[in-house]
Amino acid sequence: MTIRELLTPQNSTVVFIDHQPQMLFGVSNIDHQTLINNVVGLAKATRIFDVPTILTTVETESFSGYMWPQLLAIFPDQVPIERTSMNSWEDTNFVAEVKRIGRKKLVIAALWTEVCLTFPALQALDAGYEVYMVVDASGGTSQVAHDAAIQRMIQAGAVPVTWQQVLLEYQRDWAHKETYEPVMDLV
Repeated sequence: MTIRELLTPQNSTVVFIDHQPQMLFGVSNIDHQTLINNVVGLAKATRIFDVPTILTTVETESFSGYMWPQLLAIFPDQVPIERTSMNSWEDTNFVAEVKRIGRKKLVIAALWTEVCLTFPALQALDAGYEVYMVVDASGGTSQVAHDAAIQRMIQAGAVPVTWQQVLLEYQRDWAHKETYEPVMDLV
């Protein structure tokens, strides 16, 4: 696998990190409703194409609140992996789930870009994974913080993508009739 190889539903895992109320409150680089819509769009894409998905939250009870209901509604049978660490890659349950799924391409969306996306992205790259950061389904505490984090990850080898890019990369050909209608409805 290489970063030049297109994403497919068979070669990737999508990860949602810390899409929680208190984390959203601190985001200022993107309109909150636009961010929510983008995250929900990415989540629906994973369902259309049956892509393995990991949900994880930090300090739900004490600080951050529960994962957004719009996101949980798309994955009603999935319990987010609860962490105490800002860095998902430092959580043994999270890393175990990534390894259990066994795919080397990680498509990651997170709040905040400069912490909860950057830290696990860098460590996943070091561990031999390919990281695709969904820049419009992630948010930082400022435009500068978001942009600096994206640049840092690019320099380390991560690839920036958007949620619609992921969706349409999965679809790729309108002749795939089984996903045509749901994709058109989403776009």
